This record gives sequence, C-alpha cells and structure tokens, in this order.
Amino acid sequence: MSVGRHKRKYLCDVSFIQKLQDRWKVDSPIKVVLILTVFALTGSTVVYLKGFVKNYFADLWWFDILYYVAILPVYNIMLLMYGFVFGQFAYFWDFEKRFFARIFKRNSK
Repeated sequence: MSVGRHKRKYLCDVSFIQKLQDRWKVDSPIKVVLILTVFALTGSTVVYLKGFVKNYFADLWWFDILYYVAILPVYNIMLLMYGFVFGQFAYFWDFEKRFFARIFKRNSK
C-alpha cells in the first residue's frame, strides 16, 4: 500500500500542538490542551446561554442585536473565569489585554 507523497496530518499530531505552543508562547503541551479546553467550554456556554435566554424573548427581532452587543463582555468574563478554573488565568488575562488593546487602538496621524 502506498501512503502517497503527502503525509496525513491529524488534529492530534504533535506538530499541531507544538505550533500552537510556539504561537501562544506557553511552556508545555498540557497548557495548550488546557487553553483549547477553556476556549471550547466558553464557546459552548455562550451558545447554551443564548438558547436559554432566547426562550424568554421568543423571536423578538431586537433580541439578536442586543445579544451580540451584550455577549462580548460576557464572553470575556467567562473566558477569565474558565481560565481561572483551569489554572490559565495569567494567559487569558494577557489575552484579554491584547484583545482590548486591538479593539480600542487609536489611529495616530
């Protein structure tokens, strides 16, 4: 059997974890997995909350607009909370500072 010229890349490939570890500047593969877990749990919680809250507002047109405006601070607070629970608060605190610095960056002319 011929595998072909290209090696198959899998999500659990060590090089994938190593690339994230280098990009995120963390010192172990376990921290990469914890950071990915925090992002996954935060995203899942936000989706769950939308379904839960939307039950009370039915299909009001303004709810979606309000939700997307309000979810930004909620998501960021939840990211810090999950980061704290998983022992990665320092990473996510720095992540938040960089994120908001980009959002509120002033154009210097």
